[in-house]
Amino acid sequence: MPPATLERSAPSLFRRGPSPLSQLALYAALALFLMVADARFQLVGPLRQAVATVLYPAQWLMRQPVEFARQGLDYFESLHQAEAEARAARAQMLQLAQRAHQADLLLQENQHLRELLQLQPRIAVPSLAAEVIYEAADPFSRRVVIDRGQAAGVVAGAPVVDAAGVLGQVTRVLPLQSEVTLLIDREQATPVQNMRTGVRGIAFGDPTAGQGGGLELRFMPSSADIRAGDLLSTSGVDGVYPPGQPVARVLRVERRADSAFARVLCAPLAQVQGARHVLVLQPLAAVVPQRLPPAVSETPAAKKKGKGENKAENKAEKKSEKKGGRAP
Repeated sequence: MPPATLERSAPSLFRRGPSPLSQLALYAALALFLMVADARFQLVGPLRQAVATVLYPAQWLMRQPVEFARQGLDYFESLHQAEAEARAARAQMLQLAQRAHQADLLLQENQHLRELLQLQPRIAVPSLAAEVIYEAADPFSRRVVIDRGQAAGVVAGAPVVDAAGVLGQVTRVLPLQSEVTLLIDREQATPVQNMRTGVRGIAFGDPTAGQGGGLELRFMPSSADIRAGDLLSTSGVDGVYPPGQPVARVLRVERRADSAFARVLCAPLAQVQGARHVLVLQPLAAVVPQRLPPAVSETPAAKKKGKGENKAENKAEKKSEKKGGRAP
């Protein structure tokens, strides 16, 4: 063996480093100490901020292709969505234009028929624009407060509507504000009429129905012609709501064999959640002729009293006749 290949210094037999298990325990303890120290004393906070500052330009450059691709996808999606909404708006405008022409024709025919039948023209109900400022503080009721009160001519019992239909009714009036009870309140009842069949009923509020509340058409016979999808509007027979105002749409009808009445659940058309701008209508009783007072039936005591008075009057007439006959 050549001398160049021999080792110049012999290794020590007693020189040994720490074992792998000891190194693992040492590093684990050091990592745990650093985590606890950073969590309690924020020792590594400045170092972390410095590293983040240095690495931010690289992170920004690496994130730009992803952001560019995402913005491009969002742009094309919004473009397609805008085109679809524009097509839907044009179709809706055509339908509304057709309905407007039909409504003008029906209005002319209605006016002509009323003139032929010598009926009074339809009553125009005055309205007042208002804005919802906040909800009532009572958590057990569904009420909102509007920015119109007695100073603006609002009266108690006035109907409140929005662009979609009837929203509620004014239940309390203050000088500058008014409180409106929504249709879905438990104590609210609205006379309605089925636009398809003409059947009348009473819609009661149900704040627990659905997600935001609904209506229930009670005391409807099981044999009544009503089905899901029917439109309910105000009947106008209560003297408060003007007739023909949209109220709700029937969701489902539950008919049971053990009950004579059907359970009819309805969804309000007005925006009962988050309504902003509304119209306050004048109550119908203020613009229609005064109603006839209810007929009062005679009680048995009144009947007996009337008979006694009639007998006394008859006796008095007979005495006066006898005296008149004796006179010369």
